[in-house]
Amino acid sequence: MANQMRARLTGVAALAAAVVLWSSFALTVRGISSSSLAPIDVAFLRFATPVVILSPWLPRTVRALRGERIGVLLLLGIGGLPHFLLSELGGHLTSAALIGLLIPGTVPLFVTVILYLRWRERISSRRLIALAAITTGIAATAMQTTSTATGAGIGILLTAGCAWAVYTIGLRQTGLGLTGVVLTVCTPAAIAAALLAATTAMPSHLMTGTADISDVLLFTGLQGIGTGLLSALCYAYAVRALGSTLAATAGAISPVLTALLAIPLFGERITPGVIVALALIVTGVTVFNIAPRRRDNGPKLPLPSQRPRDRTFSTTDGMRPTSAASTTEVA
Repeated sequence: MANQMRARLTGVAALAAAVVLWSSFALTVRGISSSSLAPIDVAFLRFATPVVILSPWLPRTVRALRGERIGVLLLLGIGGLPHFLLSELGGHLTSAALIGLLIPGTVPLFVTVILYLRWRERISSRRLIALAAITTGIAATAMQTTSTATGAGIGILLTAGCAWAVYTIGLRQTGLGLTGVVLTVCTPAAIAAALLAATTAMPSHLMTGTADISDVLLFTGLQGIGTGLLSALCYAYAVRALGSTLAATAGAISPVLTALLAIPLFGERITPGVIVALALIVTGVTVFNIAPRRRDNGPKLPLPSQRPRDRTFSTTDGMRPTSAASTTEVA
């Protein structure tokens, strides 16, 4: 009994750490414009750091990729550099609160739509209600738009959410384990970011030597280690200790935490429109994760006994592990 209680307490601590790390993704993306780094610099640090740390697993991952379908690899790749750059641009035009709300909050909606259009996967009535709440929350967000730039930013953040939904579909179909997915996503993303910076296709302060070392260390720690690795490991432990439903539902706290932290960090205000959107989207995500899932057809997943032990993921930019059926949020 004491061991079980200790495991649950450790699981709660791990889940709390994961929620904080997911929020740090939105906050650090919003903070790029006020740092000495360019977006492509942060992208390189975000993806190169996990590759360096997990480099001993690269040979095994390369061997595993021989049995993976090209289409699945393309889906996973969209969750790398494309998603990051969309998130950064959308965040630059809007706010940290909207990054933390719109990207993870809309993933269940986009995943459901894609699965229905592609495989005619049926949806339970409770999940339909949840998706209706998310859609209403998006509409509430759009209604509070006060400028063309903010409206464009919201559209870009929705595109980033769709990109992460595509990535999530790839996770449903891949046979790679946790380290394999991280390396498969991060390695080409790091190479592409380095090429874009080296060829001056995108401005880079790392290349010109004008980046502040403190910013380099900060973004390496928060984006590369925190979002790229620790959030995945913490969430994996929380799922095993607490169960996937509780862990995935607790992830809905992340947008609220992001909005609250953005007040002292960036001087952002929580407007009535943001409160309404938060309430609707967070409620929708929570109900979506606890609702029964109807599935008459669609892409077949391996039986539990056939799945790699660490092959459990969610829909967040931190690549949070969870059940293969879950579609919670992004970091």
